[in-house]
Amino acid sequence: MAEEKVSCAVPASTVEGSSNEPAPAAEVKKEAVRMGVTVGMKAPDFTAPAYYKGKFTTVKLSDFAGKWVSLCFYPGDFTFV
Repeated sequence: MAEEKVSCAVPASTVEGSSNEPAPAAEVKKEAVRMGVTVGMKAPDFTAPAYYKGKFTTVKLSDFAGKWVSLCFYPGDFTFV
């Protein structure tokens, strides 16, 4: 896991294998692809900023291959409810 410099700007999470470049027009699919999350299914590899062992760092899901992982997503963190 690579250590990140602590700052107010936090990089966005990424999904491995994705690119920010638009696909060529010839390869555009007309059918919408629906991605869903199902309990027990394998999650795609991704990187995300994290606070781990007292430090800000970036983690990859593949770093934990073969281990039990619990993913918790809550967009209201550090906000008033």
